[in-house]
Amino acid sequence: MAGVNTPYLIIDLDKIERNARTVVDLCAQHGITVTGVTKGVCGHPGVASAMLRGGVASIADSRMKNIQRLRNACLDTALILLRVPPLSAVNAVVELADLSLNSELPVLEGLSAAAIRTGKTHDVIVMVDFGDLREGIWPDDVIAFVREAISLEGVRIKGIGTNLACFGGVVPSEANMNQLAALASEIEHRFEMTLEWISGINSSGLELITSGRMPRRINHARIGEAILLGRETIHRKPWPDTFQDAFVLHAEILELKQKPSIPVGERSEDAFGHLPVFEDRGDRRRALINVGREDIDINGISPRDSRIDILGGSSGYLVLDVTAVKDHIAVGDALSFTLNYSALLAAMTSEYVTKYTLNGSAHSVEQ
Repeated sequence: MAGVNTPYLIIDLDKIERNARTVVDLCAQHGITVTGVTKGVCGHPGVASAMLRGGVASIADSRMKNIQRLRNACLDTALILLRVPPLSAVNAVVELADLSLNSELPVLEGLSAAAIRTGKTHDVIVMVDFGDLREGIWPDDVIAFVREAISLEGVRIKGIGTNLACFGGVVPSEANMNQLAALASEIEHRFEMTLEWISGINSSGLELITSGRMPRRINHARIGEAILLGRETIHRKPWPDTFQDAFVLHAEILELKQKPSIPVGERSEDAFGHLPVFEDRGDRRRALINVGREDIDINGISPRDSRIDILGGSSGYLVLDVTAVKDHIAVGDALSFTLNYSALLAAMTSEYVTKYTLNGSAHSVEQ
């Protein structure tokens, strides 16, 4: 694209908005409110705004810097800290986030003190670990935790939640969602309180919703990848009526040469400590493009032209086999790639990848 330095990432905000609308409409049919998750795009305000236009009720991110970025954008929505807060940052959490996920009493006590000092009430979701072994209180310990938590001033338990399919790969199921719903009912009965959110799922729960087996009490979802990349996260399948190319990476051809397909000479490990495997396919047309491991996860991108093969990469280069398209490309051309979640996160984090947003006829470039 003329006037934009390569490599660059095109972010189609209209496609993100439509993906959000598809997910929100599905969840709404089952009484589930959706929070849009922007951690994969570093709290990008334009992406957050597109999600809000698509109907999400609030925005969540896992980094305080991203929450600050979203707060500075003056979005008309609640902001949720999606990662359990560090004790050292309770003042900033209360100042910037409307709600946070929590699993430690000392942190809740810190949030309580910070909220009292500022005259605020900070909402929390108590996280329960149903086997994925990431954040959360073990189910047997939740009642005792809540008993202590409800005595704290300045914090309000808005609901309980769980996280699945992120660390241990445990799939959301009718069984573990019923466990969460039952625990919510027990909390409400014991402490004579009402939990507003039973937050059970992320993008891995969409298939359970469509199967009709999602318990009715589960009424909140935290959705990122299904909106950003149009995929559920159990099988990474494209989700119906969504776009998988809301983000497209473009990188420039620096060199085009005919070279052997296997290295020549005595070999050792590459720059990253690996011993690459090569297939002898004779001389091939190879392209060197200006994106590498320092910019993206090279294992997470796919050429949009299926005739191009990725051979590997170093910190600053990606090496491609372009034999099948050699008569249609030249040095200086930009090739395009779709990304998985890992590659998207790396590209958004990289200061070397220019971000270019599209929104209808309007466009903008961010360094």
